[in-house]
Amino acid sequence: MATKCGNCGPGYSTPLEAMKGPREEIVYLPCIYRNTGIEAPDYLATVDVDPKSPQYCQVIEPKDIHAKCELAFLHTTHCLASGEVMISSLGDVKGNGKGGFVLLDGETFEVKGTWERPGGAAPLGYDFWYQPRHNVMISTEWAAPNVLRDGFNPADVEAGLYGSHLHVWDWQRHEIVQTLSMKDGLIPLEIRFLHNPDAAQGFVGCALSATIQRFYKNEGGTWSVEKVIQVPPKKVKGWLLPEMPGLITDILLSLDDRFLYFSNWLHGDLRQYDISDPQRPRLTGQLFLGGSIVKGGPVQVLEDQELKSQPEPLVVKGKRVPGGPQMIQLSLDGKRLYVTTSLYSAWDKQFYPDLIREGSVMLQVDVDTVKGGLKLNPNFLVDFGKEPLGPALAHELRYPGGDCSSDIWI
Repeated sequence: MATKCGNCGPGYSTPLEAMKGPREEIVYLPCIYRNTGIEAPDYLATVDVDPKSPQYCQVIEPKDIHAKCELAFLHTTHCLASGEVMISSLGDVKGNGKGGFVLLDGETFEVKGTWERPGGAAPLGYDFWYQPRHNVMISTEWAAPNVLRDGFNPADVEAGLYGSHLHVWDWQRHEIVQTLSMKDGLIPLEIRFLHNPDAAQGFVGCALSATIQRFYKNEGGTWSVEKVIQVPPKKVKGWLLPEMPGLITDILLSLDDRFLYFSNWLHGDLRQYDISDPQRPRLTGQLFLGGSIVKGGPVQVLEDQELKSQPEPLVVKGKRVPGGPQMIQLSLDGKRLYVTTSLYSAWDKQFYPDLIREGSVMLQVDVDTVKGGLKLNPNFLVDFGKEPLGPALAHELRYPGGDCSSDIWI
């Protein structure tokens, strides 16, 4: 793989061409030790996902990345057509909210400055996606690092400290031209345009409201947003609040723009929706992979609009899986979905303390791309609780040559 960002990967001409690419053989995952009680550097794990390999389901190459991760509160990385690397920020060096963007040289990875104009950062930041053919970028909001870094406090929601807006940027002028306020849109995290570079619409997952919102361009050139999916909360006993949201923490779209996937980290289910009609997504697959409402746990569900009974705990290859489905990555052909179970160490410690003690896991789900449907692969488990330096928290998943949540066609 070339070192310059603009030349990385196989360079598929279209998303549909990418679906014809070879099967993935390795996956990269950043693994975290910060705030877990283990004094060790964070690292990048390479996991073998080739069923023909003798090292299948094993971490084959951990690399220390601590020295390269000193910039504070950074999140999403995208390559630009210029060869530069652009990274979103949640805050300034003091932990206050600041939704700006850092530019790196694509060859040396030296910091070149900020992408936005001086003084033009959004009040809060998190994820972003751009669509050059429509001269637009849209960014999302979580909260200021000082608000979220030590865990979730419901009082911060009442105080209006969590995000609920989308920021629409002029891609060429590097400035905000519109801010969209969302109904039932608390904590918009991951955002995805349709992969078709001509498309002027996409989806964002709003974690705390547990909604999927569709954003789209109007005839006059402005942008709007509407709720298209609502995961109802569950009335519970033995939890932080009397109602538990699904907490949608990650979403992605298949490269043919047919299916949308998202994870409910607290409820514990992974969902697949047919988005052939983007205004009316249709549920086609659902799979429970742990979560907070499993039978035998501390939480009792008192009222549930979707389930007749609490799901069973998930056991894979003899291990009871801690946490719930969080980061997800789809194979290029859309037939395999990879899942990890850690969100953020302080929130892991608060909602799933077993993750801190045992480490997270990586799972693989088989996808029916014809009729829709999800099925767990019972023979796939990567247990990061067995790492040499102690249990680690594996996070997002990336392929060496590009994937559904990082590649943008121009």
